[in-house]
Amino acid sequence: MDDDLGVAVVIEDDADVRNLLEGVLSQAGFEVHTACDGRAGVEVVRSKQANVVTLDIGLPDIDGFEVLRRIRHFSNAYVVMLTGRTEEPDLLSALNAGADDYIAKPFRPRELRARVAAMMRRPRHEINAQKPASAAWASTPAAAATRTHDVAVLQHNGLVLNHRTRTVEVNGEPLALTRSEFDLLHVLLKGGGAVCTRADLVKAVRGDFYDEDTYISEADERAVEVHIGNLRRKLKEDPLQPRWLQTVRGVGYRLAPARPVGKT
Repeated sequence: MDDDLGVAVVIEDDADVRNLLEGVLSQAGFEVHTACDGRAGVEVVRSKQANVVTLDIGLPDIDGFEVLRRIRHFSNAYVVMLTGRTEEPDLLSALNAGADDYIAKPFRPRELRARVAAMMRRPRHEINAQKPASAAWASTPAAAATRTHDVAVLQHNGLVLNHRTRTVEVNGEPLALTRSEFDLLHVLLKGGGAVCTRADLVKAVRGDFYDEDTYISEADERAVEVHIGNLRRKLKEDPLQPRWLQTVRGVGYRLAPARPVGKT
């Protein structure tokens, strides 16, 4: 990472882990502040205007989920949850509460640093549900013809994804997606029906620091499953006849077959 990346706050009650996190983030180029409980952590994030927060779930006063909810009232900082628990309810709670990433303990310092770097290279804000200024033109036949030559725009069964503007529409209506949901949908659309393994999708969410031989944990794959579940709910998918996302049991996911124009 580059020097002077901004402010990082470590909220962790275990002194050894706290010191490790402080060292990793300091070496990465952050000004680091720490807190050993949730309430103090919220105030440090607020007063120091943190850019990145690492947050333990099992804090002594209030749990990490509540800390995250409070932080999200005033801060758009990147938040990485750390915990020894990898059950899906914890993943779902963390991601739905607004976490950007989730790492199970024990973690590797290099992996934490790489994940933070990957997050900061991507748009932080939630994908906007507002239609772009050119939305009226985009629905015209001329625009539809142009889309076939625009690699930034992908279409499938009434869904239109514009990678350049990071917007998604379904049957002309804007769809609000998180960064991770957008990236997963983009990868599946680009695949054109090819199967994407869970490991492939983990790499899409985590960023390009992953090498082919990088270890991917069960927690990583569960996080992808949670994102896919949230994406399906937002798309209002019919589980019996999905329009966009098909599960390939035991492997991963792929794009559902194209439907004739006019059929939904």
